[in-house]
Amino acid sequence: MKRKPIRVLIADDHPVVIEGLKSVLHRTARDIKVTAEARDGRQALEAAARGLADVYVLDVAMPHPNGLEVLDRLARSARGGRAIMLSMHDDKPTVEKALRAGARGYLVKETAAEEIAPAVRAVHGGDCYLSASLSRYFGYSGVIPASRFCRPQEEPRLTEKERDIVGLIGNGLSEKEISLRLGITYNTVHGHRRSISRKLAIHKQTDLVRYAIREGLSRP
Repeated sequence: MKRKPIRVLIADDHPVVIEGLKSVLHRTARDIKVTAEARDGRQALEAAARGLADVYVLDVAMPHPNGLEVLDRLARSARGGRAIMLSMHDDKPTVEKALRAGARGYLVKETAAEEIAPAVRAVHGGDCYLSASLSRYFGYSGVIPASRFCRPQEEPRLTEKERDIVGLIGNGLSEKEISLRLGITYNTVHGHRRSISRKLAIHKQTDLVRYAIREGLSRP
């Protein structure tokens, strides 16, 4: 008896991303069929309510609501448990937030075309999947048996001063400018900066700026 194909919803606010992943699956994965598309979170939730997919591929940054909010709603419904997050970001805090929210897979857009099929199969079969570039954080990637998969521990809490510093970094201030703004020494700011990098596992300035903006720590 012929097996039914795995039905997939792809939700992303960039049509070229959807079309690209659809094309890859159509050419390389006869056992997977894209049965629904969504340009935002509202459309994704509507498709989920109609039971149009077995696995949901959700863009983290899509609007109205975003992918993590859609994931949260799916996790609290009978449709939850088989979602793969899709993002251009591969920083540890973003990935961990998705996994804590219940994602069973995380694909980095840069390599999503070559990983989409095995990721869908893994998640549909009850396992988990992480893009290869994420192995530097978790020590593993690819298909991960559910019995070995553990949600990451809660992200270490930043102190109030560290949150202030992250916010100012997000506003584009240098460590010297931050020391003047907060009335503390440069060495104290530098020490906090090292602690922040260690806690968040973020070492690039650009990634820390994105984190500050995403978490609402930077202000005009």
